[in-house]
Amino acid sequence: MNILFDTSTLVAALVTSHPVHSDALRRLQRVKSGDDAGFISAHSLAELYSTLTAMPSQPRIPPPVAWQLIQSNVLATFRIVSLTEADYLMLLEQLSTAGIVGGVTYDALILHAATKVAVDQIVTLNERHFQRIRPDLSDLITAP
Repeated sequence: MNILFDTSTLVAALVTSHPVHSDALRRLQRVKSGDDAGFISAHSLAELYSTLTAMPSQPRIPPPVAWQLIQSNVLATFRIVSLTEADYLMLLEQLSTAGIVGGVTYDALILHAATKVAVDQIVTLNERHFQRIRPDLSDLITAP
């Protein structure tokens, strides 16, 4: 199964204290074992690093540890889906027409990456945001 992971799912999989860690980790392990093919938006790489290093956990995750987590758990097993300049411009026009504002713009980037590859599922902890942006993809959007 081809699965695109949202940043929120990767954070949950990598942070043991996260409330849905075990469910998200199971999903991650399926990708690492080759049972599923994992995809991630290029945007999510930066968002994942930012979130891991800024979380209010004690102790905080130092930047080198965050980078190591990304290298060993994401870069080693996930295919990174990049957006082009044309993708960004088209997406911003669509969001403006639909009246979608704020932080869900970044969710829209992730969803657009999912449409560039043939994914069977989009795994996120922000199901409602994703469904609001792309109701036509609701059947693919699921929580860990």
